[in-house]
Amino acid sequence: MNWAFTSSGDITETYAAGLLRGMLEIPSPSYQERALADFLAEAMEDLGFQAHIDGVGNVVGVIERGPGPTLMLLGHLDTVPGRIPVRSVDGRLYGRGAVDAKGPLAAMICAAAGAADFPGRIVVIGVVEEETPRSRGAMAIRATHDRPDALIVGEPSGWSSVVLGYKGKLDLRYTVRCPATHPSNPMPKASELAVACWNALVDLLGPDVGHDVFARPGATLCQLNADLTTATADLSVRTPPGFDADALVRGLRDRLPFGELEVLNSVAACRAGRGNPAVRALVTGIRRLHAQPRLVVKTATSDMNTLAEVWDIPMATYGPGDSRLDHADDEHIVLSDYLRGIDVLSIAIAELARLPERSLR
Repeated sequence: MNWAFTSSGDITETYAAGLLRGMLEIPSPSYQERALADFLAEAMEDLGFQAHIDGVGNVVGVIERGPGPTLMLLGHLDTVPGRIPVRSVDGRLYGRGAVDAKGPLAAMICAAAGAADFPGRIVVIGVVEEETPRSRGAMAIRATHDRPDALIVGEPSGWSSVVLGYKGKLDLRYTVRCPATHPSNPMPKASELAVACWNALVDLLGPDVGHDVFARPGATLCQLNADLTTATADLSVRTPPGFDADALVRGLRDRLPFGELEVLNSVAACRAGRGNPAVRALVTGIRRLHAQPRLVVKTATSDMNTLAEVWDIPMATYGPGDSRLDHADDEHIVLSDYLRGIDVLSIAIAELARLPERSLR
C-alpha cells in the first residue's frame, strides 16, 4: 500500500496537508507556473495518474477506469504576485495561493486519487494564467480537450458552499498621445483625456454601477499612467448576465475624440442551474458532512466563465477556503476546512459516477 493512501483507499490527512504545503512552497505567479506544474506532474504520477504538461504549461492528470462518464476537475496554478512565508499556525496554513487557488486544486487531486470506484475517466487539470486577462490556460483546454460530461472548477467557495455563477469581464485599454504643450494651453492633455475616458465609462454604465450586486455591472480603473503627452488607462468592467459588451465598447468609442480603445479580453457571465448534476453532487457531499449547503453567485470572474462559453454541460465551482482572503497579505486556509473539502469532493465524484453517461451530456 502506498503510504499516501489509507487502507480503505483514501488519501491520508498527512499526505493531503503535505501536498498543499509543498505547492505553497513553490512560488507560481502568473507566467511563472512551470516549477509548480513539474511538481504536480510528479505528484500525480505517484498517486496513479497519467500526467503530462501540455503545450501552454497546464498540468494534466488522467485516471482511466474503463467505460463511463468523463469528469473534469479544473483549478489554476498561478497566483497574484507577492510572497507570504509558508507556515502552520493554530490549524491554519499560510502561503500565497492557500485559498486562491492551490487549496482547491490540491483538494481535487486528493479526492480524484482516492476515487477508486469511479467507473469512467477523471481528468484533473491545473491551468496557467487564470489571474491574467486572457486566461490562456483555460482557453487551451477548451480548444484541445473533448467536452467532459461534467465539470467542477476549483475556486474558494468555502467548504460548505457551491458557486453557481460568476459575472463576466470586459478588459479595456485606452491609449492616447498629444503634442507637447505648455500646461496652460487650452488644448486637451493626454492625462485629461484618460480621466475623461474613465468618467465616460462610468456615465455609460449608469448610476447603479457597482461591484456589490450580481445583476449590475461594476467598473474598476485598474491602472493609469499619464502625463501631458502620453497616457494609458486599463479599465475593467464586471458584467452581469445578458450584458451587451459590444454596445458598451461602441458607446465609449463614440465619446472619445482622440486615442485608441482596445479590447484586451471579453468573457460573458455564466450561471449554472441549481438542479444540474454537478451542483447536486456537491450539495450531497456537503449535507453528508452535516452542514447546510449555500448556493451563491460571485461578482468576480473565473475559468468557469471561459469554459461555459463553449461547453453546455453540468458544471459548478467549488473549493475549500475563504474567498475574502483572495490576494490578501495574510492569505491562509483552515486545514480542517481543506480536509472537509476533500471529503465533499470525494462524495461528489461518487455521486457523479452513479449517473448514466447519457444523463451527463
